[in-house]
Amino acid sequence: MTGHNSPACAPGWRIPVIGGVPADQRLLGAVPELVETVIATLVERVPTYRRLPREQVAGELAQVTERRIRALAQAVRTGLPAPAAEFAAVREAAARRAEEGLPLDAVLLAHHLGMEVCWELVTRQARDGDAADLLVLNRLLLDQLRRATSAAGAGYVEDRRDLADERHAARHALLTALLDGAPADEAAERAGLRLPPAYAVLCLAVADHPDEQAPGVDRTVAARRKLRRLRAELDHRTRQSALTSLTATGGVALVPLDRGPDAVPAATWLLLADTVHRAARAAGAAVQAGAAAAAPAGVPGAAALAHEVLEVARAFGRPPGLYRLDDVLLEYQLSRPSHARSRLASLIEPLADSGDLLATLRTHLAGGLNRRHTARTLHLHPNTVDYRLRRVAVLTGLDPTRPADLLRIAAAIAAHDAERTQEPA
Repeated sequence: MTGHNSPACAPGWRIPVIGGVPADQRLLGAVPELVETVIATLVERVPTYRRLPREQVAGELAQVTERRIRALAQAVRTGLPAPAAEFAAVREAAARRAEEGLPLDAVLLAHHLGMEVCWELVTRQARDGDAADLLVLNRLLLDQLRRATSAAGAGYVEDRRDLADERHAARHALLTALLDGAPADEAAERAGLRLPPAYAVLCLAVADHPDEQAPGVDRTVAARRKLRRLRAELDHRTRQSALTSLTATGGVALVPLDRGPDAVPAATWLLLADTVHRAARAAGAAVQAGAAAAAPAGVPGAAALAHEVLEVARAFGRPPGLYRLDDVLLEYQLSRPSHARSRLASLIEPLADSGDLLATLRTHLAGGLNRRHTARTLHLHPNTVDYRLRRVAVLTGLDPTRPADLLRIAAAIAAHDAERTQEPA
């Protein structure tokens, strides 16, 4: 390898000479040409850069490109990495691209294309005897590219994280204001959002993932993985429009609605129920949700109602899913202590010591009064089901086969469950 020494070089460094010209001089002598070619290449091959404002391309982008070429020439001259200040500038430029919304892959590709253009120009006049110098130059350029893309990636991610933190803080402040019943217009503006006509307020209860109970598995890690999947699915299903405050055991979500609380169509509630179902499936854990709709100013009341609905659904053993007040009207009313509730509960008290009879009665009601379905579910002969239902009628005076008694039986079971859930521990 031939070349001339530089006063501030790496030990033993000799500048690569390509086609009889030191590589650093070839770079510096072609700076205007290189800048123009790099910019043209970016605009042609990276659609994102094609859409940038012309003043940005001709101004800032051209200036950054020239600075990178001169820094590269200095590295070729000295055999040393560019100064720390240069890579700090790379980080800052990448952070600006992140703020402007350019994707990370486009930012990193720009560095690769810029280095590709420089390599092609320097090696254009290469001779047969330049192989050793070309190898040294290639190693140096790859090292510079590695350092530059690392700095760009770090700057981009750091800025996106800062933006995400700011966005999260602003959205959390809006959620807090809504739940507290405080004026929320300013908080919405800071979050870059408009208050909708109404919110669907969801209070969630999230069961454990099987991994949280598995021996030898870090419970905290398993819970965080479950929560991350739950959040991701909720964000996906609501197009990141929901305001959420969630932990591994549950929380609250405010989903904006495009109609007032009294005009929410049934299809919307079905969609929200499907959202809860899919979020539970993604999390790998059962999820129950109480739901209510309210205008922004009514969110505190809706949250209180949604929480009560959730507690009623849980207390009465409802399966996972989304519940509104209309879905648990009877249970909700019976969850309030009264003389009538106690009297209703007493109607099936004779079955309290006969678990088989009460279990059979519950299964028979849940299965639509189909004795064969009840028999299959409980692994019984249909005649056994008939016998147990007759015993229920004898002990309680309420006949499960008589339509007139069915409403009282259902209410009595609900009252019985409510009494049991509110007994002092």
